[in-house]
Amino acid sequence: MVHVEGATRKGAPRDATKTPVVSKPNVPTGAGANPAKPTKGGSNPAREETKLMWRHADAVCFDVDSTVCPTEAIDELATFCGKKEQVQRVTIEAMGGKMEFRDALKLRLDIIRPSREAVARFVKDRPHSLTPGIRELVSKLHKRGVQVYLVSGGFQSLIAPVAQELDVPMENVFANRLKFYFDGTYAGFDEEQPTSASGGKGLVVGRLKEKYNYSCLVMIGDGATDMEACPPADAFIGFGGCVVREQVKAGSKWFVYGFQELIEALN
Repeated sequence: MVHVEGATRKGAPRDATKTPVVSKPNVPTGAGANPAKPTKGGSNPAREETKLMWRHADAVCFDVDSTVCPTEAIDELATFCGKKEQVQRVTIEAMGGKMEFRDALKLRLDIIRPSREAVARFVKDRPHSLTPGIRELVSKLHKRGVQVYLVSGGFQSLIAPVAQELDVPMENVFANRLKFYFDGTYAGFDEEQPTSASGGKGLVVGRLKEKYNYSCLVMIGDGATDMEACPPADAFIGFGGCVVREQVKAGSKWFVYGFQELIEALN
């Protein structure tokens, strides 16, 4: 018998039945990729367009590893399990877009092979840390009536404490699920989760837009899998506050180095 963590999903997003307090600006959708060059005066129309979308967002999807949190949780778990160097090499290749995400995920987990007990000890002994500014930013978005989601290629069991601290309900968390045999040994991961595959974050974003009719959904993250979610996201903001990935920096209309810049743009 195999147990899948967090196998049920119930309910609707936080205050999802309420009418959003923001409206979509009169700008093209898909803002965030294929950056335009600045004009002679130094302004960047593509960046300003993305900023406008940000101020009018009615939903925001955050990546977690190296965005909401300053580290890559799977690398931290690998270190905890004594498999740091082998897994780190695969992570770098995956985030650089050099490997299909599901293949990289399987390869890393096959190296680590975390048991249920090891995951529980990791969560207890290695409490998460948050990237500076994210708590204030999420609180500000909530106060504006903006729906906040965590969309990650990481694992629900590792993200749950992060979501709790940010007051993001678990039904707003889309992440992968580890599988264990009845004795607690590692049995793989749930490959039915869209976030386990390349393009999965875009699939999640598309489903959210279709289900809740969001008019201006913004994706924020550090990696290639985040950037490729726009479209269907209406805008993408590249995040370099933890690590700068040159591919993402080059492909973003608006690239920020910290959450304070996003907070200030809402004022």
